[in-house]
Amino acid sequence: MPMGFCKNKYIREEELIFELLKIIDKVDMNELGILTRMEMEIERLNKFQNMVLGEKQPHKKHKPAVDMRVYARYVLKEGSSIEKRELLANLRSKIILKDKKLTLGNYDLSSSK
Repeated sequence: MPMGFCKNKYIREEELIFELLKIIDKVDMNELGILTRMEMEIERLNKFQNMVLGEKQPHKKHKPAVDMRVYARYVLKEGSSIEKRELLANLRSKIILKDKKLTLGNYDLSSSK
């Protein structure tokens, strides 16, 4: 069998996203990487509100508690292809695709680097 050949059947992006949503609560994530991305999005939203809508909001001194998994689900459902790719780059668990189903592998990818 040639190197790089995958025996799995084709899976549509929508199906893959659905499968990811089913396991996202169990996946080990690089929360710092996701938090950084989320803070950039909040800053972008604030700039939009200030520039386009003319809303002036004072900067809060404390940051609200953020559930990374809720943000991850949002990005998977509503994010652009680039945002989804960035999110997936911050997943540390080994994810296995077999028969159009995703499962978690038995080891952590971050420990294998």
